[in-house]
Amino acid sequence: MKSLVLASSSPRRSEILAAAGIPFVKRPPEGVDETLLPGESATGYVVRLAVEKARATRRSDGEVVLAADTCVVLDEEILGKPAGPDDAARMLDRLQGRPHQVITGICLAGDGFEIGDLACTTVRFSPLTPSEIDEYVRSGEPMDKAGAYGIQGLASRFVERIDGCYFNVMGLPVSLVYRHLTSLGL
Repeated sequence: MKSLVLASSSPRRSEILAAAGIPFVKRPPEGVDETLLPGESATGYVVRLAVEKARATRRSDGEVVLAADTCVVLDEEILGKPAGPDDAARMLDRLQGRPHQVITGICLAGDGFEIGDLACTTVRFSPLTPSEIDEYVRSGEPMDKAGAYGIQGLASRFVERIDGCYFNVMGLPVSLVYRHLTSLGL
């Protein structure tokens, strides 16, 4: 029986796999440069990073590594993790009242194979007041999240609509991962 290695330190990715009943061990990758390459598309970026994270994770024979990377895209601009509270407020102001995409690239790598894939979900925030944005930023929640929000937390009250996989917005499109795992016989 092959075992699954989650190449991530994200508590959200661990929670998603555990809730889906998919057994795994956690082993974060080492030394992956997450710099966007010149001219790189958002989809190319997240899949490339997922592949690089899978390759940078120690793996024993028989183990399958699962790596992922998520970004938020608005008007073809990738919104990463905010640099500080002002940057978080700027991102949220841009996202409010508009649809944006959340894209997650995944990679499954094992003995003799490497599978890269991605999921895209469209999220629409309701219009926000400056005080709502300020209150959310002061909560600290947006600071370590792509696009400056976590759909599973306080920002859930801002989400007017989603089209696609909810878990993708949290950071791991579990149904896509499950389909690939079953195709591999895991």
